[in-house]
Amino acid sequence: MRQHVREWLRRYLPAELASVVATLLGAALAYTLTQQRLTAALAATWAGNVAYFGLILARDVRTTQRRLQATGHTYTTSDLLRNLRALVIEFGVAEVLDSFLIRPTLLYYMPLWVGNFAGGVLLAKFAADVTFYVPAIIGYELSKKG
Repeated sequence: MRQHVREWLRRYLPAELASVVATLLGAALAYTLTQQRLTAALAATWAGNVAYFGLILARDVRTTQRRLQATGHTYTTSDLLRNLRALVIEFGVAEVLDSFLIRPTLLYYMPLWVGNFAGGVLLAKFAADVTFYVPAIIGYELSKKG
């Protein structure tokens, strides 16, 4: 189990750190510009998603490119489609629930409940991560088998 945890941390922690920064910046920028909590919640959700999945995909593409180069092959559109398919298997269910229901709801309400915008955004992000990672890790393990 310890080996799995280390593998998951190597895979998810860098993307999670990028997502925390993007979530906070997205929320702050949207709220500053609009003074609308809903706009801030949606901007935070999608800024975090772009950072998170952008980094995961970039790392997966780079890993595949290196593996192919070692065997004298080049990275093709088919390889990109395989990388994208693996991400859908890994994150599909978790991401739909997370991006369209859980995360925006928490990002909207948590700053109100906490009484502090930045603290509420950060707390909402971490609370949403809990419900995100259980199905994501299951999907990751399934994607490694297929």
